[in-house]
Amino acid sequence: MTTIALFGAAGKMGSRISRRLRENEEYRTLYVESGEVGNQRLKERGDTPTAPDEAAQQADVVILAVPDKLIGKVSQSTVPQMKPGAMLMLLDPAAPYGGELPRREDISIFVCHPCHPPIVNDETDPEARLDFFGAIKAKQHVVAALMQGSEADYGRGEAVVRAIFSPVMNVYRVTVEQMAILEPALSETVVLTCMVIMTEAIEEAVRRGVPPEAARQFVLGHMNVNVGILFKYIDAELSDGAKLAVSRAKTRIFQPDWKAVFEPENVMAEVKAITQGITGQ
Repeated sequence: MTTIALFGAAGKMGSRISRRLRENEEYRTLYVESGEVGNQRLKERGDTPTAPDEAAQQADVVILAVPDKLIGKVSQSTVPQMKPGAMLMLLDPAAPYGGELPRREDISIFVCHPCHPPIVNDETDPEARLDFFGAIKAKQHVVAALMQGSEADYGRGEAVVRAIFSPVMNVYRVTVEQMAILEPALSETVVLTCMVIMTEAIEEAVRRGVPPEAARQFVLGHMNVNVGILFKYIDAELSDGAKLAVSRAKTRIFQPDWKAVFEPENVMAEVKAITQGITGQ
């Protein structure tokens, strides 16, 4: 049986992973928290806390489900305690890509991140359709990277990924650098920012007199159609009027050089901001 030490077990991500591991007989889980509040949460839900050093020394796999800005600090104290041949698993590329991990040649390092349940899906269960994060009822894809280790280590890591994020459809293998392009550059810097602007645009429409629910549902419906067209789920094209609106709006809403967010130095700058907790410009 594989022993997993789950650091941050009482947090949001840690709680979802705990639920999945509790259901899986192939894994023995050690639940780790850093403070009394977290340990109390573990006890209240029936999980026995394990001291960090003890958990790191026993584990075959150490999962750090802690905030990105704490990964460096936690890994500095945890990684030296790990036994040779063990695996360190990170749930986000920021810290490993940003060089926050201590060097340890005799362990493997596996990085993964859930894609979350897709907008276009085949879920029929109402609860699954409302599982926006995944790892509860809705199926999702995951991206994964072997930063250090053997092909056997990749297989071992993917098996854990399928357990902690289940139900999982595909696990897409990428590099850590590619994962950093996916997040933060693609999913947060570009897509999330555009979606935040969309919600602000709805608020502006409402401010100008449009009924709130009418604006919300109008946008959600058009988003659905646009996903079908732009992501090639349906055989249709944008109307000529829509294409004209987009071409005119791009010059007003976006900077001409906006794709520079994908340049390596800019991706690294965003990663450093995340791992160091930098706010503002």
